[in-house]
Amino acid sequence: MKKNRPRRGSLAFSPRKRAKKLVPKIRSWPADKKVGLQAFPVYKAGTTHALLIENNPKSPNNGQEVFTPVTVLETPDVTVAGIRLYEKTTKGLKALTEVWAEQLDSDLGRKLTLVKKEEKKTVDALDAVLEKATEVRAIVHTNPKTTGIPKKKPEVVEIRIGGSSVAERLAYAKEILGKTLAISDVFEAGEIIDTLAITKGKGFQGSVKRWGIKVQFGKHQRKGVGRHTGSIGPWRPRRVMWTVPLPGQMGFHQRTEYNKRILKLGSEGAEITPKGGFLNYGAVKNGYVVVKGTVQGPAKRLVVLRGSVRAAEDKFGLPEIAYISTESKQGN
Repeated sequence: MKKNRPRRGSLAFSPRKRAKKLVPKIRSWPADKKVGLQAFPVYKAGTTHALLIENNPKSPNNGQEVFTPVTVLETPDVTVAGIRLYEKTTKGLKALTEVWAEQLDSDLGRKLTLVKKEEKKTVDALDAVLEKATEVRAIVHTNPKTTGIPKKKPEVVEIRIGGSSVAERLAYAKEILGKTLAISDVFEAGEIIDTLAITKGKGFQGSVKRWGIKVQFGKHQRKGVGRHTGSIGPWRPRRVMWTVPLPGQMGFHQRTEYNKRILKLGSEGAEITPKGGFLNYGAVKNGYVVVKGTVQGPAKRLVVLRGSVRAAEDKFGLPEIAYISTESKQGN
């Protein structure tokens, strides 16, 4: 009988190279008829644990407290700096026009070149191309100076505005232009979301850690070459194929995790900050959101929360929170 096994590691994410930017690209959006922003940028503070009351009637732990890891994300208000309209063409979306708010934060100039006052378009420019438009996007920027993160340069994210019609979306966009929005204006407790972020970077790693290939024992190990790829290919073709598991960059890739539940939204960061603050982050100074499970990336990393694009039927709803740990994470 011929022996066989699956290849080590997945080729789905090749080439495994560093992400170009710290702000993740959002390539798909939920088909939601609700009018409003469909995503919200936040900062990862850290992880802790909570005790949730199990609400699955078929679970042996039904009605009991269950230990669950949770992630705390700080949610400073975002500012809507501009509106951009897109037209759908055979080659993808094409920008029609954009309008910027009259008053822009001076720190936004650290990120991009601000439009001069005499060159700014009015909202009438949006109505002129409304018939061609198929997408309405809001250009928002974060306000990291209100957090404990030592930076002033904001991140700029383009977020789709949902709605049943383009005119309805544009009317909402005009209302929020130049204003600040809180996460409670976009999401609510119990909602199912997706998280998009750049993962924690691990630098240059070997084949065993990067791909999970088998460690060689016996003669190879005695010679000190146990943790290498045994064969990198045949004599011909005279080249190394891209499918061969080789050492290289590991981590710092964009990843999307689907269907995570928001357990709690809060406006007072002091009530969720553990004693001594979160490791490598400090105290939460703004509002916060508690997400069930883990979220990719290290502390201080920008995470985009997006409405779920693969949401399954929510059978059990939001579980009751019995306790959220605020004990010290310093290891004492």
